[in-house]
Amino acid sequence: MQPRRRQLLHLAAAAALPAVTPIARAQGYPAKPVRMVVGFAAGGTQDIVARLVAQWLSDRSGQQFVIENRPGAAGNIAAEAVVHAPGDGYTLLMVGLSNAVNASLYPRLNFDFIRDIAPVGAIARVPGVMVVNPSFPAASVPEFIAYAKANPGRINMGSGGNGAPQHVYGEMFNMMAGVRMVHVAYRGGAPAMADLLAGQVQVIFNPLPETIENIRAGKLRALAVTTAARSAALPDTPSLGDTLPGFDASSWYGVGAPRDTPAGVIDRLNADLNAALADPRSRARLADLGGTALPGSPADFGRLIAGETEKWARVVKFSGARPD
Repeated sequence: MQPRRRQLLHLAAAAALPAVTPIARAQGYPAKPVRMVVGFAAGGTQDIVARLVAQWLSDRSGQQFVIENRPGAAGNIAAEAVVHAPGDGYTLLMVGLSNAVNASLYPRLNFDFIRDIAPVGAIARVPGVMVVNPSFPAASVPEFIAYAKANPGRINMGSGGNGAPQHVYGEMFNMMAGVRMVHVAYRGGAPAMADLLAGQVQVIFNPLPETIENIRAGKLRALAVTTAARSAALPDTPSLGDTLPGFDASSWYGVGAPRDTPAGVIDRLNADLNAALADPRSRARLADLGGTALPGSPADFGRLIAGETEKWARVVKFSGARPD
């Protein structure tokens, strides 16, 4: 096993085991409203999933789980706020792909995400989808690759910013397809989508929930989902893995807490998350978003974070991406 991977897995395992505290401290938790910090603006996929989770946890606990949006620096502002919050279970972080990407994209963070945030539990994976404006002269991924190779540097790829899912998915595509698209970073996914619809950029690798209605309305052409297998939400759309074996990229979401949060509190939250994810209504709601539930233990989530951190570090290095 490579030293870097051993280090990540070791840190993930340590993060999954907060400081030992008597389980009695978790009795009666939560006794007041809980703040769940989201590192992106309202309306995006992460915010949508966070609000679903907050409702599930509120219903199960009888206390309000309140969303606090703290956008900026690709989620780092929210993460740092939670890192420095009291480890009492009353401040939680909505964790996502950007946190794994940021570990290598931002070389001088004031925290180590794997060390300083204790994983509580994963919630869901959500695929991306490679979409083009209907006027683009390619109706399939092989046609797109052929066009890109014949026209190097002439395809503009929009994203919600450096390190955003759209960006790293596209850079992974560049790496595996042997093409060179021009990255155009926007301050959020919405303006990037607006320019794709207007034909100002040619392609976006966008999270499925933010794109599916435009696909269904015929305003965008879906070439492939970004996962290794097809998505039930778009069953007639091929996967990028069909053309580029091994291509598998998706956004994922979960809940984290300050590293010194009592083990009993984390176990209670994890149990409530897993109970919600076992409910057919919750699974159906995630399926509506194109997502797949990810029940499991805090340690399972820690291993997911470690593996994704290592995976996207390779893509960041290849792309030479830097923070805005």
